[in-house]
Order: sequence, then structure tokens, then C-alpha cells
Amino acid sequence: MKELTKVINAVVTSDGDGVKINRIGGRALNALLDPFLMIDEINSDAAADYIGGFPEHPHRGFETITYMKTGRMHHRDHMGNEGVIEAGDVQWMTAGRGVLHSEMPEPATDLQNKGLLHGFQIWLNLPAAEKMKAAAYCELPTKNIAEILTAKGSLIRAIAGDVSANGIELAGSLPKMSTQPVLLDIELQIDDSIELAFNSPNPVRVYVYQGSLKEGVKQGQLAVFSKGESLSLSSGTKGAKLLLISGKALHEPIVQHGPFVMNSIEQIERAIRDYQTGQLV
Repeated sequence: MKELTKVINAVVTSDGDGVKINRIGGRALNALLDPFLMIDEINSDAAADYIGGFPEHPHRGFETITYMKTGRMHHRDHMGNEGVIEAGDVQWMTAGRGVLHSEMPEPATDLQNKGLLHGFQIWLNLPAAEKMKAAAYCELPTKNIAEILTAKGSLIRAIAGDVSANGIELAGSLPKMSTQPVLLDIELQIDDSIELAFNSPNPVRVYVYQGSLKEGVKQGQLAVFSKGESLSLSSGTKGAKLLLISGKALHEPIVQHGPFVMNSIEQIERAIRDYQTGQLV
């Protein structure tokens, strides 16, 4: 059984063109998150907090995962991919040797959204041997995401990876990856619990984005769990909504400079030079 070992508070920051973000990440957390690098949450009904979006920018050396809960995000990249992801949709982009892309919020067009934009971007590192592979893009619509409802009406969605939830097998739609990522979105009703079993004993991290867990984790906090093949989670008196991530740690040097994540300063300098001279993509 996986045991709770640490709780980390998200930090309020901004990125892109002034987008307000709750962030779990940074150099001090690299070892705890490995192979993940960062979890960013955008959650605001004030357009000024997010409307500037993320104009065109480069990446190299890792993967970005965008998951929308409410609102719409318009994606465009140098490979010719363009479209809008909406509530429940996922965008999984492998930057590899280089990508140029933009992510811009779409204005609310109905009363249901009321201007609210809520979503996540997660950075997943690539092993040294794969950092310079070709860029790739995958869009996963909400209808293709495997999910189950518990007897109490709690929802478990498997975006990536295989897991057993209360004895029911769930399989993500994405192909197998060397980092063995698991990404679940779990919405627990009041005083409900879930038993999860995993194919590998990789450590698990749980980010609570609403409510709380009886394990002592509140909204805006990340819980780090130890290795093990199973995990039990229980919600508090207001229920709990959370993202669960897990993966195979790389145990490799991490050197990050803004949108580039490599293994050495020399590789970062090359990435900057390639971008400046138009050779990144």
C-alpha cells in the first residue's frame, strides 16, 4: 500500500501573457515529481487573469499535457495542427527536438461557462535518449477517455496509463511510453472512497483542486505517496476533486531554461542557439 510521505502547497505565479497560475514545480521539486516537471492550474472567472494566453513560444526536451475542465483553449503549432479543446478534452504534445506552438483561451460564448476558464498543463520529462526525437501531437476528445462511476456517483477518468479502480479495469487511450505515465482525474462525492491498484509500483502524486481528502490534503496541495501497488483515497465532508499522476522516475540530470528542459548546460545553449537561428524546428 502506498503511504503519504509529503504534502506540498501550490505557489501562485504567472506565465505566458500574464496568465495567473497555481503551480507545483521548480528545481527544488524535481526529484519528488520525477519524471514529471510541473503541474500548472488555471482557475478563474475573471478574463483579465487568463485572456492573454500563451502566444507562440518554443519547447524542447519534454512533453506537455493540457487538460481542460471548463472553457476552451485554441491550439496552433508549426506542424500544422490547429483546433480548440473544450471541457474534458486533452492535448498531449511531444516537444522532442523542438516545437513552436501557441495556446490561447477562447472567449466564453454561452451562459454555462460564465467566463470561467479551468484547466491544467502538466510537463512530463523525456529521457535523455528521446529528447531529440521528432515532435508529435495528439488530441484526445473527452468521449474517448475511459471512465467509471462508483456506487456513490464518484467519477474516475483514465487519461493515460492502466489502473484498477474498485476492482474495475481502466485503460488510457494513449500508446505505451518509456516514462510509464498514469494520469487520472478523480471526482469523489462526499464521504466516498476509492481503491486503486496499479500495474507498477511507481510513486504517486495527487493534486487536490477542490475539496479535501481525509488523508489530510486540502485544495491547492500536492500529496506525495510512496511506492506500492495500491492506494486508498477518501474524501472529506465537501467531497474532493483531484488529479493523480504517476510515472517511472528517470534519475537523470535536469537542466531547465524557460521552455527548454535538457540534461546539460551545453544542450540548453544549443537549444537557445537553434531557436535564435531558426533551426529548432
